[in-house]
Amino acid sequence: MTSASGETRAEQKGGSDAVYYFLAVVFGIAAAWLDIKVDAEEHILLTALVVVSSCMLLGFLSPRRPWRWVLVIGVCIPVGEWLAYFVLTRKPTRAQVYESFLAFLPGIAGAVGGSICRGVVDNLFPKKK
Repeated sequence: MTSASGETRAEQKGGSDAVYYFLAVVFGIAAAWLDIKVDAEEHILLTALVVVSSCMLLGFLSPRRPWRWVLVIGVCIPVGEWLAYFVLTRKPTRAQVYESFLAFLPGIAGAVGGSICRGVVDNLFPKKK
């Protein structure tokens, strides 16, 4: 996809994405903690809201390859359930373990939506040289 100046998004973006990966891990840990702390059977939508909003923010900030934000944030939730099972006294049910994998679905919608919004904003308000 090209912008008004004729450059592709990959050419416009320079530098490292290390800060965004750090943010993704922090958001993933926060979503996993929320999923464990608040009983997931009754409040799964709260975890999904955190996942979709954090993926949307990262998809907007770094729109190249938005699937990586879904992977980083989405993997943290089943890992958090696994750690809660072995480290904490909380033992999740089989349904809670399976529904922790459903966090990928709102993450996909958020990351792709954020990436598309960034493309729209870049095309509506091009950077002046």
